[in-house]
Amino acid sequence: MASMMKAAIFVEKGRIVLDDKRIPDVGPNDALMRVTTTTICGTDVHILKGEYPVEKGLVIGHEPVGVIEKLGSAVTGFYEGQRVIAGAITPSGWSNACLCGYCSQDGAGTKHGWKPIGGWKFGNTIDGCQAEYVLVPDAMANLAPIADGLTDEEVLMCPDIMSTGFAGAENGGIKIGDTVAIFAQGPIGLCATAGARLMGASRIIAVDTVPARLAMAKRMGADEVIDFKASNNPVDAIMDLTDGRGVDVAIEALGLQSTFEAALRVLRPGGTLSSLGVYSTDLRIPLDAYAAGLGEKTIRSALCPGGKERMRRMMNIVRSGRVDLKGLVTHRFTLDQIEDAYDLFANQRDGVLKVAITT
Repeated sequence: MASMMKAAIFVEKGRIVLDDKRIPDVGPNDALMRVTTTTICGTDVHILKGEYPVEKGLVIGHEPVGVIEKLGSAVTGFYEGQRVIAGAITPSGWSNACLCGYCSQDGAGTKHGWKPIGGWKFGNTIDGCQAEYVLVPDAMANLAPIADGLTDEEVLMCPDIMSTGFAGAENGGIKIGDTVAIFAQGPIGLCATAGARLMGASRIIAVDTVPARLAMAKRMGADEVIDFKASNNPVDAIMDLTDGRGVDVAIEALGLQSTFEAALRVLRPGGTLSSLGVYSTDLRIPLDAYAAGLGEKTIRSALCPGGKERMRRMMNIVRSGRVDLKGLVTHRFTLDQIEDAYDLFANQRDGVLKVAITT
């Protein structure tokens, strides 16, 4: 086996380049995955633009599909050559946070067992997946076998955007018969739309500015769509559609003050705002929209749930045919072309939703 690999490396603000990097050594609890397919996330673009800080020289990416190349000496229940995915979030499985059900806030190694966003390691605190190989920590908690018959592209959304989007629906506590508004129909918002439909929402209103994304929202389960730009006021439009009642659940999937505030304003009293956005500035909660704190509105935030059981459940949904996310892959590149892929994705050209990058 060679000692070096090709990898997408963060150099400085505005520059992620393909370069050589040493293939990592495998510790007792780790697994080395040969990456066959991966993708680029909006968070990677935040890193590229310098909006989210990471160490220079870090391999970027957190959505791996691949094959086990080598297993650590303590890893059991898997075999080399097995097709697997690992979640974007790779918890230890044993920290206090994990044992309380908050794997994304994994604080393994801390005195109290909690760390904000601690479960996100790939492309954040350790080398990520936009490479020929990636080291998966705590492999027994994070490797999830791919069922026979499922292609790489069919499970490519499971590690992050499907898990994240579905978490938005789950955190909203959607009940059968609920009315739900989802602000932004990028890949995560589209998955939130699909998740809301699975959870039993009877009316889903999708908001975006891109016609192609609004059309895709219809495919994912939206009953009505609103063009944020064309509408004089999407809040008024949603309140008109609901006869002034508002929605039971509003999901914010963009990370802007404007969409967060709009989501809060369309909530009925006692409703839930489920926030999926990655915010780069302070948020302001308008007094009237929050009913001076007396409207019994709930605001919940989420980071992508990870771990092998979450990945198993996501792949079960794909295998069942209840959700088909293959249409979200609009462009395909090889790893050698990843700088071109970043240029396309970061600038949102040519109707791009998600890119598939093969090694």
